[in-house]
Amino acid sequence: MADKNDTTVTGRDDLLGLLSRARELEHDLSLMRADLSNLEGQRFTQAAQRLTNSVIRPLGDALLRMPVSSSAQPNGGAEAGAAPIGASSRPVDQSSAAPLGERLWQLAKRATTLRVQPGMPAEVQEATAALQDLACLFAPAEGTSSAAAKLAELKALQHQLPRGIQAQVNGPYLVTNADTIRNWLGERIPSWPQMALCRCGGSKIKPFCDGTHIQINFTDHKDPKRVRDQQDTYVGQQLTVLDNRGTCAHSGFCTDRLSSVFHLGKEPFVSPSGARLDDIIRAVRACPSGALSYALDGHQAIDQERQPAIDIAKDGPYRITGAIPLTDGQGNIEPRNEGASREHYSLCRCGHSQNKPFCSGMHWYVNFRDPRPSADHEPTLFEWAGGLPALTRMTRIFYSKYVPEDPLIGPLFANMSPDHPERVAVWLGEVFGGPKTYSEQYGGYVRMLSQHIGKGLTEEQRARWVSLLCKSVDEAGLPADAEFRASFVAYIEWGSRLALENSQPGAKPLPQMPMPRWWWACNATPGSRVSALAQPEEEQPVEQPSANDQVSFARHIKPLFRKMDRQSMTFAFDLWSYSDVTRHAQSILQRLQLGTMPCDGAWPKEKIETFRRWMESGMLE
Repeated sequence: MADKNDTTVTGRDDLLGLLSRARELEHDLSLMRADLSNLEGQRFTQAAQRLTNSVIRPLGDALLRMPVSSSAQPNGGAEAGAAPIGASSRPVDQSSAAPLGERLWQLAKRATTLRVQPGMPAEVQEATAALQDLACLFAPAEGTSSAAAKLAELKALQHQLPRGIQAQVNGPYLVTNADTIRNWLGERIPSWPQMALCRCGGSKIKPFCDGTHIQINFTDHKDPKRVRDQQDTYVGQQLTVLDNRGTCAHSGFCTDRLSSVFHLGKEPFVSPSGARLDDIIRAVRACPSGALSYALDGHQAIDQERQPAIDIAKDGPYRITGAIPLTDGQGNIEPRNEGASREHYSLCRCGHSQNKPFCSGMHWYVNFRDPRPSADHEPTLFEWAGGLPALTRMTRIFYSKYVPEDPLIGPLFANMSPDHPERVAVWLGEVFGGPKTYSEQYGGYVRMLSQHIGKGLTEEQRARWVSLLCKSVDEAGLPADAEFRASFVAYIEWGSRLALENSQPGAKPLPQMPMPRWWWACNATPGSRVSALAQPEEEQPVEQPSANDQVSFARHIKPLFRKMDRQSMTFAFDLWSYSDVTRHAQSILQRLQLGTMPCDGAWPKEKIETFRRWMESGMLE
């Protein structure tokens, strides 16, 4: 067997080699960027800065912590081929992004291979995170060397490492093999097998670390004046509420949503008999810091079981769920306050917590803010509502609290799937301008349509569904401004009436309608869709051009589109308008070829060929 010291020395030599190559690339980038366009030059400048601050610096720190072999040369900078800072052993490659991407990729692989070796300093993780990020950012969009292909290879290289978060001493959170990281709207953002998340609050590439913690002398010390670690017990009629103010991140989920039980700025903080049992349990389970828990019949409730995820609160902490292990800078399990959850916890992101690494709510007092969109950005209804977390909170309240106890609509959902509330939230998110998750994961409009066909819903059931959903909106704390509520209720009324119509006996709704997209001022005018109860439109004969005819819009193209085709697409463009069809011709052709347009069945090949001929011959009017 190899001697442990020999293995460590080999690791140090490998580390020196990686540092040497990183210095060479940083030096080459500094020469290359002067000859590039402003945009490319800026990208190269940022890459060079990232190499300096988040790769070369932590690798140098890691070397200082590695043992030196007895045969090491006195000049560590020249050992194992390491180049002095600023030197380059290669000619400068002027060919822009492709060679840069390949060199970054080779560095990322070498760093990842080092990272999986036992006993490597935590700074190697920090450098690996930056290199994985840079290699994927500079990868081509498609092909065998795309970012997706590189991501798969990086995952394979470090798949044996356990999932976890390490709070580096006076540095970032080093995240290993956590696949799911989401912004405050619940949208997944790109993630790598190794990540370094900003902890000091000053990074310019949040949530990722850019090395600012070194420049501002960030420290991870706990404040001796922090709220003390003490779990309080509040015994109620139905259950006992347990709370540790020393763990609280002051997100306000409990006091804002169930003020009859949890009292902001008052004592006692908890009135354990102030609401229904299920409402109290729901509020306790929603606590993102893990400060709250409860006990029934003297037995403390078991934590939730959720998929591991990191959610970034708007202007607030990282909210961790799914029992991702948390360790300190030495790799030991991070000590927790009494009663604190292991399944979910909140990590400081502003850099000022009194209870680092955990959030203590100081982001409120230091006015910590994420970058804001431009002043002319008009938020979607999805953004204004609070994204998927807010919509999911609403649907869970609706389906767990109001639906089961209602005799009119309760039986309709008695056998719903466990994830039904989440599916409805995802549907609403896509309709309101969010990510197209429902279309990509659940089947889009066709799937939703199948949930109503043949159900024979009544107007009374529809109206009750709407009224109870609106109560859930209030309870979930969605925005109450008139503009949002008007748009929200308008869609709920429109969508529920459409579901009612589609559910009737003999209804034949068109299966290929696109997903509805709702805006602040929606153009859902009468005639903008085809009723499922309408009689099929009689097919009119259409003149097909001969081989010698010039294909024109007025004579050959416009007659191809029936009135019902035009009505079903008015939300996007007017199929009887020459300018509209010309502008969207390519996307129309693609849909015709895929058979998703018209909405009641695909065109025959000769019609598609006529449309294609018109496009290729110059789209004559």
